[in-house]
Amino acid sequence: MSALITVDELQAAAERPVLIDVTWNLAGPPGREAYDAGHLPGAHFVDLETELAGPPGPGRHPLPAATTVTAALRRAGVDPSTPVVVYDAANSTAAARAWWIFRYFGVGDVRVLDGGLAAWQAAGGEVTTDVPADGDGSFTATAGHIPLLDADGAADVAAAGVLLDARAPERFAGEVEPMDPVAGHIPGAVNAPTTANVDETGRFLPADELRERFEKLGVDGTTQVGVYCGSGVTAAHEVLALEVTGIPATLYVGSWSEWITDPTRPVATGKA
Repeated sequence: MSALITVDELQAAAERPVLIDVTWNLAGPPGREAYDAGHLPGAHFVDLETELAGPPGPGRHPLPAATTVTAALRRAGVDPSTPVVVYDAANSTAAARAWWIFRYFGVGDVRVLDGGLAAWQAAGGEVTTDVPADGDGSFTATAGHIPLLDADGAADVAAAGVLLDARAPERFAGEVEPMDPVAGHIPGAVNAPTTANVDETGRFLPADELRERFEKLGVDGTTQVGVYCGSGVTAAHEVLALEVTGIPATLYVGSWSEWITDPTRPVATGKA
């Protein structure tokens, strides 16, 4: 089963999945405002900052507590066997974080709506401001259902495999750093901006095009692949893109914002 679901597939689904809106914008305004302005009928809102991440430190978006994820999914009406579809405004950056977090905490059937709300509207899908009542799901989140990297593990992948840095080239090079107090990248990492995973509408590129992109970056399907970004959000989008190609990749959740909290960890700059 693909990690993505198209609008047509969602509309034709025999079993209606639980829909979760995780619209989020790093620079604001809050995603809840966008959700309240219009969302897919029946969709529940889950907040990336407070329900898909724990309080900052170390790193800006560390793992949330299992109890927090449990409460969010039960509120959305999720049971252990419930299919879940997550989406955001368009390019699936936030939705990919939800996809990864939910898998890590044990959701067995979770997919991302390719193109998000924008694709839904472009296909003539109805949008509503009605907020569904809280569900009464029975799902219990438990950590560790998929692997993750810590700082030492990320360094090991950079040395022996392929560690992809999903941030913009100028942040990777250390030319600018709008979010974190130290600029640069993990030594040995390869820059792979996550924006190149999607087209101008926010939909993911076809699997063969994504595979060609990653092959050019040294990902050949035989070596271990890790991914990081600034705080573990856009990197989840890269993990999802790799999943679409059939290549497993491991997320360094703490990412750059955690890496730099230890002054003994090395920092590289430049485009290579």
